[in-house]
Amino acid sequence: MKRYAIGLDYGTDSCRAVLVDTASGEELASSVQFYPRWAEGRYCDPSRNRYRQHPLDYVDTLEAAVKETLAKAPAGAAERVVGMAIDTTGSTPALTDERGFPLALLPGLEENPNAMFVLWKDHTAVTEAAEINALARTWERDYTAYEGGIYSSEWVWAKMLHVLRADEQVRRAAYSWVEHCDWIPALLSGDTRPGSLRRSRCAAGHKAMWHADWGGLPPEAFFARLDPLLAGFRGRLFTETFPADQPAGRLSPEWAARLGLSTGVTVAVGAFDCHMGAVGAQVEPGAFVRVIGTSTCDIMVAPREEIGNRLIPGICGQVDGSVIPGMIGLEAGQSGFGDIYAWFKRVLEWPLRHLVAGGDAEEAIHRLIPALSAEAAKVSPTESGVVATDWMNGRRTPDANQLLTGTIAGLTLGSTAPAIFRALVEATAFGSRAIVERFTENGIEIKEVIGIGGIARKSPFVMQTLADVLGMPIKVLKSDQACALGASMFAATAAGVYASVLDAQRAMSPGFERVYHPDAALREVYDKLYLKYRDIGNVLH
Repeated sequence: MKRYAIGLDYGTDSCRAVLVDTASGEELASSVQFYPRWAEGRYCDPSRNRYRQHPLDYVDTLEAAVKETLAKAPAGAAERVVGMAIDTTGSTPALTDERGFPLALLPGLEENPNAMFVLWKDHTAVTEAAEINALARTWERDYTAYEGGIYSSEWVWAKMLHVLRADEQVRRAAYSWVEHCDWIPALLSGDTRPGSLRRSRCAAGHKAMWHADWGGLPPEAFFARLDPLLAGFRGRLFTETFPADQPAGRLSPEWAARLGLSTGVTVAVGAFDCHMGAVGAQVEPGAFVRVIGTSTCDIMVAPREEIGNRLIPGICGQVDGSVIPGMIGLEAGQSGFGDIYAWFKRVLEWPLRHLVAGGDAEEAIHRLIPALSAEAAKVSPTESGVVATDWMNGRRTPDANQLLTGTIAGLTLGSTAPAIFRALVEATAFGSRAIVERFTENGIEIKEVIGIGGIARKSPFVMQTLADVLGMPIKVLKSDQACALGASMFAATAAGVYASVLDAQRAMSPGFERVYHPDAALREVYDKLYLKYRDIGNVLH
């Protein structure tokens, strides 16, 4: 009998479910469900870099996505599902009570943003991140060492401390915290208790300063010194962590009934979207996988013996088993990529939205980015003189700094919208090159670049520019759902269909649909523009 797996991918805006044949990797059915409260703009304040999501958005879309996927699938598909795995954005944590319930599920806290999940791109904890870094530099051991040596405001301890400081009501109710990627598997398998749910090696190692060298999380004394508000939290969390090929449990009777599945379905330990997406994209040593969307997350793997005791500074961590069990997972990325293009689109569409009524305005707005891309492709990199930096949402890597802001330099009265758009695209490519150089300068060989995500498949202009700036070919995966596909590979492995995720990867990967080759004639031009980008960055830093 055929065996199927379900991959669930929680992105910034939506939950995607994909039903996959474990023998071939064929995608049999899928569904995308947008978070209803998030879509209304509730609980967020972009002017303060506050982005919060309600746990019910995750629960409601999970149920709807799985049910719709099964409804679209071949008859009898539900009976053949043997495993489920979940990936999420991260670090996206929430404070919980003793049962492991996110506080927004408690009476009186339902509408409190501080009781909700703090989305990855929430930057309200810049001060707390700086305090963590300062303390780590003076402590007997630097607990940020395996996280690139710089703790970010995008990560769990900074966020949780910020929320505890900001809200007395939440502080009184808080017992522990949970990452989104840990909570959903725990919810589905029926045990959300902070002390017993299985925690993700990926999330803990890259974002929570967990490492086997110091017995798990940093010691209680470190957190108590950081702020007495954190006293006791370590003892209410975890010591052991698990890679995503391990079971978190079986589908609980409640959730089996809600989803129309069997209690025999294995639920895998969760992980972050980019890490599972890299597995879906055939990551292997030497492959640099870029998950390209609103931001980017860059993933590599390396054998333990190749890394040895080397620490790569300024990245988002190196964690044993965070991507493929038995290898070191390396993470980097950019805090803004597609979001930068979306910002420019919003600037240009303002008069259309405010001065033009009806369908003509909406049609023009819909065509803005494709039209800009077409015209920007005609602009020579040497013509405009416009150079931008890509830090409108701060910088993730290399060397996290969420206080940085974006710039556009070299503007004249002759600067056009396509020229400015081209400069923004080049800026995101220059930021990508800085990440590549950080890896190669530290002895990590990059043999190929693989692109996944919406921009990789839908924007030839951006991808060609990226290939030209990097001076490397870029392969694009033949799937719109690489992260959910990767999750299905972990689901199949946790369910025992495959002995290892590498076996699942070989059997289930879809291959590549195209390759972008760099234009050698532009290499010298982009070398010079990249130096300008770096010079501007040095001034701003």
